[in-house]
Amino acid sequence: MMVVMTELQPVVFLSHGAPPLADDRLWTSELSQWGTDLPRPKAILVISAHWDEKPITLGASEQRVPLTYDFWGFPQHYYTVRYDAPLAPELAARVEQLLGGQVHRDEQRGLDHGAYVPLKEMFPQADVPVLQMSMPGVDPRTLFAVGRKLAPLRQEGVLILGSGFTTHNLKWIDGQQGAEQTPRAESSEFDQWADEAMRRHDVDTLLDYAAKAPAANQAHSWPDHWAPLFITLGVADASGSLDNRTVIDGFWFGLSKRSWQFS
Repeated sequence: MMVVMTELQPVVFLSHGAPPLADDRLWTSELSQWGTDLPRPKAILVISAHWDEKPITLGASEQRVPLTYDFWGFPQHYYTVRYDAPLAPELAARVEQLLGGQVHRDEQRGLDHGAYVPLKEMFPQADVPVLQMSMPGVDPRTLFAVGRKLAPLRQEGVLILGSGFTTHNLKWIDGQQGAEQTPRAESSEFDQWADEAMRRHDVDTLLDYAAKAPAANQAHSWPDHWAPLFITLGVADASGSLDNRTVIDGFWFGLSKRSWQFS
């Protein structure tokens, strides 16, 4: 396979929200501006909190399939959203090569909402090829090692996008207060800790978040929404720079929507 080197693409970890994110004017405008500011990628590799499958599995890359509407109880119009991005078969083959061939394919799996909800705001024309890859579990060091193997993709024009949530505990959501509800102390404390650790480039502390972060078990009752960060950390670390900046911050229904870009 011929590999063409380009300008180094950023690496992104973003908080992706639920389908009603599309109705939030502030957050959609923030994501839209972020997409505009990013250098245009040749393709996008998405790792979403909503796909945890061993061994690593790649979604549809040879045939177009419907989106995966992996949520329940929402109004019907959220189940008719479309995002018809081009397929990325060459990227799928390259990911297999970088990961040593220990990769499965699932040609029936379309993008889930952790992928298409933010992409629809960031790349609304749906004109950049997209491939989704599963997480092989939620162990931080395993995911970090996977990210390190994927790092060459940055020089090949691929935007690697980890999609999760900086805090994610659905029990905290108070529908009566709405999106502007005041975050609980646990959410604010974890958000501040994560911001400071990222500013310090403190990979060891981030990998050991379960023991070192305040309210870790409350901020993430299950770690799936924090786990994609570790792949992006591995990519950035192997690329020789952990420099990063917060692009989006604040809270949505009390959950931290802090999102970072590694340069």
